[in-house]
Amino acid sequence: MTLQTPGSAHLVLADNVVHLDPAPAVFEAMLEGWRRQQSARFLRESCIKPRLRLIRRVVEFTGLYPWQWTPAEGEAFIDHLRSLEKPRKVSTARGYEVDINLFLEFLLDPRYGWARACEERFGEVPQQIFHEGNSILHKTDYEGDPRRRPLTYDEIQALFAAAEARPSKIVERGVKGALSAARDAAVVKTIYAYGLRRTETSKLDLVDLRRNPKMPQFATFGSVMVRFGKSSKGIGAEAAVGAARPRNGLGRRRAG
Repeated sequence: MTLQTPGSAHLVLADNVVHLDPAPAVFEAMLEGWRRQQSARFLRESCIKPRLRLIRRVVEFTGLYPWQWTPAEGEAFIDHLRSLEKPRKVSTARGYEVDINLFLEFLLDPRYGWARACEERFGEVPQQIFHEGNSILHKTDYEGDPRRRPLTYDEIQALFAAAEARPSKIVERGVKGALSAARDAAVVKTIYAYGLRRTETSKLDLVDLRRNPKMPQFATFGSVMVRFGKSSKGIGAEAAVGAARPRNGLGRRRAG
C-alpha cells in the first residue's frame, strides 16, 4: 500500500539513490518529513523550527540517531539541562520532553513508514524515550517563580494613577510624547480589564470592543472579541487567528 500522507518516508527518501553514509541522509529526511507533516497542519514556522532544532540538539548531545535512542539518552539530556550554569525551568524541560515524544510518535506512526524504513536500513526502530517513570509530571496549573506574586489592588491602583499622570507631566515639560503616554495608559487598563496577552493586545482594534448585556454600565466596552488569539491544541495558527473569542470586562485576570 502506497502512503500519501505528508511526511511519509517514501515521499522524502529517494528509492533510486544509494547513500555512502545512509544514517545522516535518513535523519535529514526524517526532519523534512516531520516538517511537512506539521506544515500540513498549518503550524507556524515559529513553532516548527525550534522543534527541529531541538531534535538536532539531542542528536548532537547523544551522538546517536533517533532510531538508536533509549530512555537513558532522554534522561541524560534532561539531566544535562539541569546541570547548566543557568538550569532550564521545569516548564521548559517538560516542553522539550513533549516535543521529543511528538517527533518519536511521528516516526512510529505506521502511516508514515519511518519505523519500517529504519528496520530495513539499520535493523533498529525508534522508541519512546520518555514515559510515566522518567518524565516531568504536571501536577499544578502554575509553576512559575513563587517570588512573582500578583499585584495587590492598591498596587494596581498606583500603577493606573502613575499611567494617568504621565501625559500631563509630559505636557508640563513641553516635550513630545504626551499622546503616546495617554495611549499606553489606555492599553495598560485594557490588558487588565480583559486579561489579554501581549499579541492579542497588539492586534486589537476599536471594532473589537462590543457590548456585554451583563454589564450595561460599560455601554459598548463591556467585552472584546479576540481575533488573534493563542492557538488551541489540535488547531493550526491560522485557524486560531480566525476563531474570535469573546472576553468579558474584568472577567479574566492572570496572577503574576
